[in-house]
Amino acid sequence: MSKLSYYVFIILCFLTNQFLSSQNNILVEGKVVDQNDFEIPFAAVGIIKKNIGTTSSGEGTFSFVITVNELDDFLEISSIGFETFKINVRNYLNGKQKIIKLKEKFTSLTEVVAKSPIFYVKSSLKKLKENTISSNHQLNMIYRRWSVEDNICRFYIEQFLNVIDRGPSSYIVKSNIFQSRKSSEYRFIKNEQKVHAVQYMEWNNPLRKGLIVNSFKWKKIKNSSYDGEDIIIVEGSKNGEKLKLFIGYDSYKIYRLEMDKVPQTGKSLTASYIYKKNTNGKLYLGYHLREWKGASKTPENVKKAIINSGKKPRNFIPLAYRHEVFVVELIENKKLFSKFEDMGQKDMTLYNIPYDDKFWKKISLPAETNFFKKNISELESLYGVSIETQFEYSNK
Repeated sequence: MSKLSYYVFIILCFLTNQFLSSQNNILVEGKVVDQNDFEIPFAAVGIIKKNIGTTSSGEGTFSFVITVNELDDFLEISSIGFETFKINVRNYLNGKQKIIKLKEKFTSLTEVVAKSPIFYVKSSLKKLKENTISSNHQLNMIYRRWSVEDNICRFYIEQFLNVIDRGPSSYIVKSNIFQSRKSSEYRFIKNEQKVHAVQYMEWNNPLRKGLIVNSFKWKKIKNSSYDGEDIIIVEGSKNGEKLKLFIGYDSYKIYRLEMDKVPQTGKSLTASYIYKKNTNGKLYLGYHLREWKGASKTPENVKKAIINSGKKPRNFIPLAYRHEVFVVELIENKKLFSKFEDMGQKDMTLYNIPYDDKFWKKISLPAETNFFKKNISELESLYGVSIETQFEYSNK
């Protein structure tokens, strides 16, 4: 195959992706709120029976693409503490108001009925493999990472990844970078991770590492509900580490995990993993948020620059990585899996991925969260250059 033919083939494959705009693609967008019009963050929004959808942002907004084949299906919205809402897709699109109002659902659990917190934790881990997609499945995701130096975002990279996963009871089999783009480079330390950031997403998940339940002191935070099931929210703590699990009362499914720990002196890690259901009710990752904080010794050239500016140099510069991940597509049919090449393991900035401006203009990106806006605002404020302009000149 000639080089020209190869690129033509790649472009044709690219155009078949359901997330790209075409004459048959339709944008579904809106906002999820409660009965008092307060936004509902991290709600599962989509067409469950076809594994199409997204997760609402911290402000309750959402957007994803469908085709005409989904117009007669049902859009479902589920969130912890609320009744699941269903509406015909065509009717929703034809409606003037694109605001979905969820009704609060009060749990039927009582202090007498509920068992001890540690019982739910142990039961949920025992059924983790059964309750999640534990066979190979492909997650197509938008992976965003901001590099922070001296408490301000100075670099941003965004990648569209294809990931073969086996769920939280197992491991990520392999991953592939389909597309990538980056901001202007404003870092002066340029710290690099030893492996791709998606690998750390796996390694930092306590469910994947084998949670030692008895090493935590567990307590119940409160009762709630999710998609018609009562859930119990429990929190475990030990030596400055906290772990919060949202567990189904009957199914023992872990719908959400939040963690906050200090792995080493001067370092910290906070993270959330939110899971959603497939057509068979099995859970898979839908959304992930993480921030690592640490510090690095001040390089000599930076010390000299500080001294020349008339200031006293510091021995250490605070660093951080901020991550946000949206899973935009689940593929369970192995015949439809993408082709994977060995990408090796290195910092996500070190992969040489040709920039495709058309891809990023056509893809239906998730709704922007406040987390996203805050980081981009910091980056743009350094020299007053918009992120789109940075993309244009930094990816040539």
